[in-house]
Amino acid sequence: MTTAQNPTQPVNYDIESTVLKRYQEGAKQQEAKLCCPTDYDGQYLKILPEEILEKDYGCGDPTRYVSEGETVVDLGSGVGKNCYILAQKVGKTGQVIGVDFNDEMLAIARKYQDEIAHKIGYHNTKFVKGKIQDLKLDLEPAQTWLNGHPIHSLEEMMQFEAECDRLRQQTPLIPDNSVDAVISNCVLNLVRPQDKQQLFNELNRILKPGGRAIISDIVCDEDPTPKILNDPDLWSGCIAGAFREDEFLTLFEQSGFYGLTILKREETPWQVIDGIEFRSMTLCAYKGENTHEFDRHQGVIYKGPWQQVEDENGQILKRGQRIAVSDVTYEKYSQPPYADDIIAVPPYEEVESPQPFNVPSPSLRPPQVSKGENYQVTTEQTSSCCG
Repeated sequence: MTTAQNPTQPVNYDIESTVLKRYQEGAKQQEAKLCCPTDYDGQYLKILPEEILEKDYGCGDPTRYVSEGETVVDLGSGVGKNCYILAQKVGKTGQVIGVDFNDEMLAIARKYQDEIAHKIGYHNTKFVKGKIQDLKLDLEPAQTWLNGHPIHSLEEMMQFEAECDRLRQQTPLIPDNSVDAVISNCVLNLVRPQDKQQLFNELNRILKPGGRAIISDIVCDEDPTPKILNDPDLWSGCIAGAFREDEFLTLFEQSGFYGLTILKREETPWQVIDGIEFRSMTLCAYKGENTHEFDRHQGVIYKGPWQQVEDENGQILKRGQRIAVSDVTYEKYSQPPYADDIIAVPPYEEVESPQPFNVPSPSLRPPQVSKGENYQVTTEQTSSCCG
């Protein structure tokens, strides 16, 4: 685990309070140091109020990778800029849910909902209060309960915790397996180190199988120093909590994601502190699915250019060879992000009683069983194929 996730030196301040206070101020007055320059597709910015454009803080544009009709959650949605871009992209059949725990930011985002809905012709946005590492707990009914039941003793605190657990179970803020995509723009690095594994677990929980996380965040090429970690301004400024870029991807792998792809990595660092480079990176990761795998005589051919590649499950594909894969892997490789690099080879006849897939990797799939469903024993030449 990186120093940023598990610092060897104790942090001598309350990270959550530090972050909340700085972003509360950022909601009142624009603060340029809270973000690095980002290019957005201008066609989606035309309808946005100046207040939203001024008080948006991010480091990338994950909205570019979302499609029409999808349900999308924006973690740390702030004043709603990314949500209102997404609202236009997913259309009237899609839905956008912004999650933030900063009341000032939420107030600005909600203030413009009706205005923007009128401009685009439909209402498909919702802004909710919650912590991104605890997406089951809706903080607004929790706060309402707390207002009526102030805590003065340990017993009363336990009653509040029990009420929070009840809310998580009965009315979760974001239900399990309910969204197509989760985006985040320079927010994951603001979460406390001890909560980051829970954060990745929550990403996995709310996504549908095959759904994807599209994350723009600040990463570093070396572990932050104790000096950086113990600077409150650097933490709230998206520096001290930065992920080391190689282990950022590893955290997704360890949390059950596959198909990790770096969509954009800024060549020029945003900042260099103590010789450590901090830059913006956007990646995409797909949620895996735990299921039984069967052998249906399917195969795949890896196009190249590498001599061979290996996926997260240890499946090895050798360039140009017809490799045996399970039905689950075959389906996965037939979709993004693999489909452009893979030739899928179906069996020439359906396997009526498939057996559990237990084939060492890499193993060749005999052409006799995987010629495709349109296989014919003999075909006549009708014209030159090379003329």
